[in-house]
Amino acid sequence: MSGGIDSAVVRSIDPRGGFLSVTATRRPRAGRADVKCGVPDAPDVAQRMQQVVRLARHTEARADSRDQVVLSLDRAPADGSRDWELAAVLADRIVRGLWTPRPAVVANGWSDAWHLGRIDGCALAQLPEGVLAGGPQGLAHLGALQGQPDPAIGVASARAWFPLHSGGEQDSLGWVEVSLRPFAHSTEDEEGAVAAPQLDAARQARVRSVLAASRHFDGRGQGQWRTTVRFGEPRFQGDSYELALVLADRMARGREFLARGRVIATGRSSAWHAGRVEAVDGLAPKCALILRELAAGDRVLLPREWEAALPPGLREDVRARGASLACVERIGII
Repeated sequence: MSGGIDSAVVRSIDPRGGFLSVTATRRPRAGRADVKCGVPDAPDVAQRMQQVVRLARHTEARADSRDQVVLSLDRAPADGSRDWELAAVLADRIVRGLWTPRPAVVANGWSDAWHLGRIDGCALAQLPEGVLAGGPQGLAHLGALQGQPDPAIGVASARAWFPLHSGGEQDSLGWVEVSLRPFAHSTEDEEGAVAAPQLDAARQARVRSVLAASRHFDGRGQGQWRTTVRFGEPRFQGDSYELALVLADRMARGREFLARGRVIATGRSSAWHAGRVEAVDGLAPKCALILRELAAGDRVLLPREWEAALPPGLREDVRARGASLACVERIGII
């Protein structure tokens, strides 16, 4: 196995009383997942723990995937409680030898942006002395553990929006965010340097494939970045998000012009390596949804194959809202 210890325990104060204990165990990976999590009678919490740890790892200066880390909570936290998140991140780092605290660690904290290394806060109003509390008044970012600067300083992020259409009242624009951290690696491992922990395995594989192929077309994006992909709503069907994903990645890498407002796009491709943009289903309802959600300064990008069938007056309506629209057949020529 790589450097580190075999196991580590970090405790977190439970708002119901007592402590929650996060145990991290390290073992040879042997083809298994890099992170495995378990929480008694709470599979959703275990899934969240796996997402948290994987996102936090993207702030690290190096990547070592030779070991599997198995994390577990000794009991399920209170409904909605997330203060155990910092304890899970720290246990994962301790067992892999990335942080060596002296006393036993008790930590409370949560974050909506672990991929930036940011710790948003701590849910407890009163903390005993010696407890590591996350947030602006305590441990504000993971770099502070070792006297390093805020990891978010080295991250470039961009969002693009795409229509979430299922024919119901909840139809809306969803966003995809790409965050990049400089990280030199082999171009053969381009897909392995992309994390999208909110998604199932099949969707993760497709996101990685799309980014790797579109960067190959770009010619300047491979082997340079550790990439984190997040969706505002990770439960969706179809592939109409792909163009928005590619554009968010290009904006984050400085390869695309920014709009005054949002970039709203829909499209897919069977050949992103050639930069080609292809049509998706749902032209009429998706155009109607985009027009309904449009604001001044927004930039709308649709597949060129849709151009002849656009709803009458759509371009004029878009201009009247102070926005712009283009139909594209390739990325990089927008």
